[in-house]
Amino acid sequence: MAHNLFSMAKQSAPTSEINLFEGIPQFLAVARNASFRAAARELGVTPGAISQSIKSLERRLGTPLFIRSTRHVALTDVGSVLADRIGDVRAVVADAIRQVEGLQDEPVGTLRLCIRRLAFGPIVEQALPRFRSAHPNVAIDIEVRDGPIDLIAEGFDAGIRIGEFLEPDMFAVRIGKPFHWVVVASPAYLAKRGTPKVPGDLLEHECIGYRIGSEPMPYQWEFRDRDRDLRVRPPTTLIVNDAGALCALAERGMGLAYTSDRIAEDALREKRLHTVLVDFMPPEDALYLYYPAGSRDQPKVHAFVDAVIASRDL
Repeated sequence: MAHNLFSMAKQSAPTSEINLFEGIPQFLAVARNASFRAAARELGVTPGAISQSIKSLERRLGTPLFIRSTRHVALTDVGSVLADRIGDVRAVVADAIRQVEGLQDEPVGTLRLCIRRLAFGPIVEQALPRFRSAHPNVAIDIEVRDGPIDLIAEGFDAGIRIGEFLEPDMFAVRIGKPFHWVVVASPAYLAKRGTPKVPGDLLEHECIGYRIGSEPMPYQWEFRDRDRDLRVRPPTTLIVNDAGALCALAERGMGLAYTSDRIAEDALREKRLHTVLVDFMPPEDALYLYYPAGSRDQPKVHAFVDAVIASRDL
């Protein structure tokens, strides 16, 4: 009987053309109260409105749902099946709502992050272990990318970028210690080709270009000459899109490289690389954790922001 009931409902009109829940609240109210008048009082409508809703539902299903008399209202067999089935669905929905309500303040799901390579090492070493320890049930999906990114369109919860690459209309929090841009070269290269004294000297040197994402041209080198900003794109015969490879090639004497003192930190400390043009480098820069306005109330994003901020030595 239940199978025939729902088959008739499907045959009467395509699902997309009817409201599957139309008449259901009225049906349940009558079933609970065994009375059209009592159902009307419960729902705050007239008995006539209740009667019309029930008749419409019965026409849609193609079968009576109630046995009516002047004194009594009782469910038909089909009506009993429908009431029981709806009761099962209501229990499932109520249980799902209780579960969701219990998760409102608990980080769950997958945290998708897009992190600039410059920040990857410190984040992995400090913030992620802190976050992972506190929230082991949250999966983490990280994409390391220096190029352009649209967090919302690409489904990321948060990103970490330097200031000039931040997307508009985002919440941003400055994180970690500031860093400096540097031009570096190996001792062997400098011994062979000499040390550039001003940015214009780069035209006479081998320079290793760094491509960001799918940009057709390598990144411009930025300098500061007194109060004037300079952007130079030196001639390059070698281009890479990985910051680690950039420093590795410079260490091998392949040319001058423009990078950050963070990425070149070990090589500079161990004298495998030396800085040049120090007096022409721009002011210090910083990393920012940023995320869409709609994400800041998500527990997983809020917890990650807290973990990053707590990692003061990033």
